Amino acid sequence: MTRYYHIEDGRLTELDKPVLSCWINVTPPFEPSELEGLAEEHAIPIDFLTDALDVDERSRYEREDDIRLILVNTPMLNEIDKDNEAIYITAPIGIILTQDHVLTICQYENPILQRFIDGRIKGFDPSNEQMFVLNILEQNVMRFMDSLKKLNIKRNMIERELYNSSRNSEIQQLLRIEKSLVYFVNTLSSNELLNMKIKRTDFLRLGENEEEAEFFDDIIIDNGQALSMANIYTNILSGTMDAYTSIISNNLGLFIQRLTIITIILMVPTLVASFFGMNVRIPFEDTKGAFYIVLILATSLSLLLVWFFRRKNLF
Repeated sequence: MTRYYHIEDGRLTELDKPVLSCWINVTPPFEPSELEGLAEEHAIPIDFLTDALDVDERSRYEREDDIRLILVNTPMLNEIDKDNEAIYITAPIGIILTQDHVLTICQYENPILQRFIDGRIKGFDPSNEQMFVLNILEQNVMRFMDSLKKLNIKRNMIERELYNSSRNSEIQQLLRIEKSLVYFVNTLSSNELLNMKIKRTDFLRLGENEEEAEFFDDIIIDNGQALSMANIYTNILSGTMDAYTSIISNNLGLFIQRLTIITIILMVPTLVASFFGMNVRIPFEDTKGAFYIVLILATSLSLLLVWFFRRKNLF
């Protein structure tokens, strides 16, 4: 689906057809011939459109004649809600700069672009392509930071639950968070390289505009901060997983040890009763109260074993 937006009277307005310096937003579902028609109408290489629909495409920029493409990856909630799948994945946003328009395209409904459509980003103007692209890059970094904070809060909640239980469901949730963080670390690293290359080559043609250049520097710094956060959370989660693996293994060993000790203690009365149950002459068999003597003997030996194991801190 292709939609056209333009600023009129300070507000973003949807248009029926494109006008000069408007924003063209392409979202799913895609018509069979829609991409070919867009490529032909705006003289855009078809690869620029199809590459943005590949979820495995890395962050990069490309130029062909006067058409420029920027692919930047962004976090997305995983539509596959399974125990073995990441909570977040990453997918590219294609930003295509033509001489007359700015075109964006994504494989999924993108929450970052939706913020622009809903009017939550103040002061942006599609006709200023440099600032529009910088606004998208800024919102992308903010989206990463927000997603990282949500993952960290979820990790803390699961960690508190694991103090009281060792169920598989909590461990599986931690694995899902770990997979999401791996996506984030790789994507933020790729985005950081992209931003540095764009700045070095002046791909956005910022020129001598100090305000936009400083804004871009802030975005690069924020992206580095998000990358640092992702690395820290990954290391914390990795340490947490290792610690809980050791705790679970240690608890299992203690449980087996105690079960073995209890078995040994309970075996003593059985052994004594077996001796006095033999069909041969044994002590106390003619003594009055022989049953109680045997009972006291078995109990005493069991208590002696309990005292011994307690002294050795084994029980």
